[in-house]
Amino acid sequence: MSDGTGKRAWPGLVSRDGETRVRVMKGLELTRKQAVLALVGLLVAFAVPDLARLSASVQLSVVHQGLAFGLAAVGLNLLLRHTKLVSFGHAAFFGTGAYATALLAAKLDVAMMSVLVLAAVLAAALMAAVIGYLSLRHTGLYFSLLTLAFGQLLYALVQGQGYLGSSDGLPVRPGEANQPLIFGLALDADAYAVLLYYLTVVFAVVSLLVMYRLVKSPFGAALDAIGQDRTRAEFIGIPVRRYVWTAFVISGVYGGLAGSIYALVQQHVRPGPVLYFLRSGDILFMAILGGFRTLIGPLVGGVVLVFLQDAGKDFTNYFDALTGVVLLIIVYGFPEGIVGSLRPDGNVRERGREFVDDPSVVGSWFAGATSALVTALGDWAKNVRAMLGVR
Repeated sequence: MSDGTGKRAWPGLVSRDGETRVRVMKGLELTRKQAVLALVGLLVAFAVPDLARLSASVQLSVVHQGLAFGLAAVGLNLLLRHTKLVSFGHAAFFGTGAYATALLAAKLDVAMMSVLVLAAVLAAALMAAVIGYLSLRHTGLYFSLLTLAFGQLLYALVQGQGYLGSSDGLPVRPGEANQPLIFGLALDADAYAVLLYYLTVVFAVVSLLVMYRLVKSPFGAALDAIGQDRTRAEFIGIPVRRYVWTAFVISGVYGGLAGSIYALVQQHVRPGPVLYFLRSGDILFMAILGGFRTLIGPLVGGVVLVFLQDAGKDFTNYFDALTGVVLLIIVYGFPEGIVGSLRPDGNVRERGREFVDDPSVVGSWFAGATSALVTALGDWAKNVRAMLGVR
């Protein structure tokens, strides 16, 4: 691995275009500002257990689950962003990872966390390979419906299997340890939760770096070409079916890792929370909410959505409606997703500059948002009337 001068490109400081940058790894160089933001983000992530002790509004389990679902959204985003394929069945891989972890722990008394996670990833990869092979014969809406159908089929099979606990699910409490062993250590509940969280942060960082290298590689460029024009990609010699199938399997691997982490956190797995089709919708929405055109956006979207769903329960019995209202505000206010809109060329920065130049522009923003909402509601009403056959 060389930097073009014959020297090995180790991580460190480099000079590029008259500016000092931080090289994280080959192909990834951050400006000083980006490096500071990344460092602050890591420090905040690792400080969550301490913040949870200081404030009741920060719950470690909520952030932990958000990171797990966000990882699944990062995997889904590989398809969404680069191949323009929308999957409604990614809960199948999340659930496969969760149930593989639970099955080994509950039925075979496998206690080593590393074995449980590895088995979950392999099981999810196999499931993704099969579903991808059967689904990728089609594109567009038919592909989305096929992934939804396979996901629901898996949910129904698990729901009806007594060996898998049916609707009650399975515990993730192997043998006498009553919980998985981390590095071979039997820890108390608090230490287990904190150490597992730290490991999840490490998993997330490594997964993001791997995904970055993947999308910046020739393979990632081929996926972009496929997403732009599948016919043209085939014409120039790209094996489209094989490349998209490989991306689908990689996406499933991320889902399986996320599901395994979820099972280790919850220490109990049921089919509803991990396999039901609404979970697939959540994972897809997390990618869009955080910003599917960015790398870290889906991870942020996962944490934000899980936090909103949990926090809403503390304020009202209609927490789903409250979450929906907040999400509408975010979608209209951050049309490129949270992370995408915060970039230098994003919507928030642009609106901030407009506000500094002319504070009265707020009125036109409000009028525009109201008009867009009315138009959207009108289109929705037309679609409903069309489905009902009402003119």
